[in-house]
Amino acid sequence: MKHQIKRDLIDICGLILKENKTTREWGEIESDDMFQKGDYEGGFDATGNEFCFSVYIDEEEYWFQISLERVKLVYDGVISEIEIKKAE
Repeated sequence: MKHQIKRDLIDICGLILKENKTTREWGEIESDDMFQKGDYEGGFDATGNEFCFSVYIDEEEYWFQISLERVKLVYDGVISEIEIKKAE
């Protein structure tokens, strides 16, 4: 399912980029709830080397992952929607 990215996720991406960390550095401070804003909550998963987020839509939880490279593309507005799946 495609999800139209909201301003809250763009703001989170800005916070991630502001940290100016590499994937390896993010892996050293792995956290599943480091970022919370609006309907989004998530953090970095060192196993998958990606940021993992949940988003709530109509009280239903959905999950998605995003690489550090794609974080920049979201922040820059190149990516405006993302594939999400219903939480298991």
